[in-house]
This record gives sequence, structure tokens and C-alpha cells, in this order.
Amino acid sequence: MYILVVNAGSSSLKYQLFDMEGEKLLAKGNADRIGIDGVLEHQVIGKEKTATPTPFPTHADAIKKVLETLVDKEAGCIESIDMIGAVGHRVVHGGPWLTKPTLVTEQSKADLRKCLTIAPLHTKGHLEGIQGCEEVMPTVPQVLVIDTAFHSTMPAKAYTYPIAYEVAEKYNIRRYGFHGTSHRYVSAIANEYLGKEDSKIVTCHIGNGSSISAVRGGKCMDTSMGFTPLDGIIMGSRCGAIDPAIVPYIMEAENIPANEMGNWMNKKCGLLGVSGVSSDMRNLRKAQAEGNERANLASDILTYEIKKFIGSYAAAMNGLDCLVFTAGIGENDARVRSEVCADMEFLGVKMDEDKNLNYRDLPVPADVSAADSKVKILVIATNEELVIARDTAEVVEGLNK
Repeated sequence: MYILVVNAGSSSLKYQLFDMEGEKLLAKGNADRIGIDGVLEHQVIGKEKTATPTPFPTHADAIKKVLETLVDKEAGCIESIDMIGAVGHRVVHGGPWLTKPTLVTEQSKADLRKCLTIAPLHTKGHLEGIQGCEEVMPTVPQVLVIDTAFHSTMPAKAYTYPIAYEVAEKYNIRRYGFHGTSHRYVSAIANEYLGKEDSKIVTCHIGNGSSISAVRGGKCMDTSMGFTPLDGIIMGSRCGAIDPAIVPYIMEAENIPANEMGNWMNKKCGLLGVSGVSSDMRNLRKAQAEGNERANLASDILTYEIKKFIGSYAAAMNGLDCLVFTAGIGENDARVRSEVCADMEFLGVKMDEDKNLNYRDLPVPADVSAADSKVKILVIATNEELVIARDTAEVVEGLNK
């Protein structure tokens, strides 16, 4: 079965096409700047990437152009659209209504629309992407794969915020967690590597957006992101967890309205806000090499906060068997991994610095822990799209039983 994985945002539509026989990635790309001027970035695996200016007035137009490209004799990789057996949609927020991979129906779309009040920008893009696929591929089954679903196993003591209970219930305010498909993917690989039933794993998805999860026996026990992806550790341009009293204080002092304050915390803070340089860790490293003290501070905050979450989750799980680093920074910045794991011998965490620097030369998953480390330290490249494709295949195959 060929499965098209779609990740629709407010003005973009990323995609990957899989041949599920062998789980082979055939093509990937991004229809960007939908509703503006438009550009289609497309790559058949093994060939060079192309970028073609193309107007996309709507998400349906973007999907149509993606499908045209996939079947194009020169740029494509399949003979006919009919070869695509299903579409899997990444859904960032399912709220309390969508907690497992779900077939797209009128009911599931209605449940997804309820999330517009919780995650308006992401949900609007998802709904438009689904509508676009329905217009262009009306008979092809579609599946929602929910990013928050993996965290639905958290106990009430982990997901409940200590605010007035009636208000939390009325507005569905709780810790939901994000990057669920990533945490699920890498923790499963780590669990298989450990070969242990009741494994205690901390997964660190560190990128422009970052979250950390406590995973015991394959189930999420706690996670750093909360009601929204703004919670948790410092990120590229997000502040993470701060004293909530800071928010109204700044709003009053700077005369910032509520909608702009949310944008400020999401876009003007984090590594960017502290360093004054960039939200990109690679740019911070360059600034650090040039002696920029604020860049040093931003980097120190990141590693310090990751370290604190690891310690707290080890306490919550009564131990730690494995520490996993994944995503853009987690996979590619050896210095972050080294600084996080430094002075953690009391937890049984001890890194082999040579392996850490040369982890790409190691078998997958890359074990960069020292020989006498009681805790395994793994670097695992995440693959959220493959998880979505697998879940989509399972749902669709279940329809035919």
C-alpha cells in the first residue's frame, strides 16, 4: 500500500509518500506559502530537490499540485493517483476527544473542530488539509494520527493543573503534551534495545520546539509540554515554563494585549530572547565561539533545564534505565548531550565522549554511554512520518477485516 502522509499548517502543507511494503520513503516535500505566492519544494528520494514557484490559493490547490507532481513522468515516482491507498494526517492537538488514530468521518471532523479553541492555528490548517484531500481524493480513506495521543496514559496527578477544578473541567484545561509520535517512536526503539519489560526511559526531543517525556513500560507517565506547546523547557523562541505572574505584569507594564502577549511568548523569547542572536542553536554556537556571553547564557539555560527534567522524571519513575536524545538539536549537537550528561554520575549516567562526538559511526541506535554507565544513553533519529504511515495502514487494514 502507498500512503501519503500530510502535515498541514496554516500556510504550508508538508508531505511524504511511503511504500509500506518495506516501509520505503519514495518522495517528500512542502507546499509552502499557501494563499500567498506559493512554492513547491519536492524531492524524489535519490534525486535532487526542486523548488518551483506555484500559486496555491487554498490547501485543496496545494494537494492537487502535490498529486500532479507525484505522478509527473519526470518529477514523480508513481504512475497513478489511484496507487495511493490512504492519507495519514498529522494532528497536533486532539484534546480530550481524539486519543488514538482515527478514521476521518463527519464525527471525527466535528471532534477536531472542537480543538479550534485550544489550538486554533494548527487545527485550522489540519481541517483545511483534510478538506483539500477530500476534494481531490474523495474515495481514498483518510486517518487522523494525533500528536497528543501518546501522552493520554499520564495519570491524573501528572496532567491535572492545580487551578479551580470546575474551571479546568469546563474548558478542558489539562496537560496534553506534544511531540507524541516522536516520543513514542524513539522510546519503542530504546525499549527494544534494552530488552526490559518495565523500562524507565526519559526521551529528550530537543529542537526548535522541545519536550521531554518520562516513559515507563512503553507508556507516557509525564511530559514537559502542557496545555499548549509553550510549556516546559526553553525553546528556540518559546519561553517554556515561567512564573505565571510574569505574564500579567509584563502585559500591564508594556501595555501588551492578550493576543499579542501569546505571540510574544511564542516568538520573541527562548534562545532568541535570551541571546539576542537567534533561535537556531547553530547560530548560537557561532556567537559563543566569538565570545557572546548572552549566547553562553541561553545555551546554559537549555542544558540546565533538560538536566532538571531528567532528575525529576527519574524520581517520578523510581529510577532510570535509559536516556534518549532526538530531534534537530538532540541528534546533531554533541555539546548539548555532553553538558546535559555531565555531573550525573549519581544517577548512573556516564557518557563516552568519543562515542558522543562520533555517534554517526555507531550502529543504530547509537549507544554513547560509557562502558561502566548504569544508564544507557542513546541518540536516535526520530521518524514521526513513519509512525503516522504505520498507524494509517493499521486503521485502513482494519476496515477490510
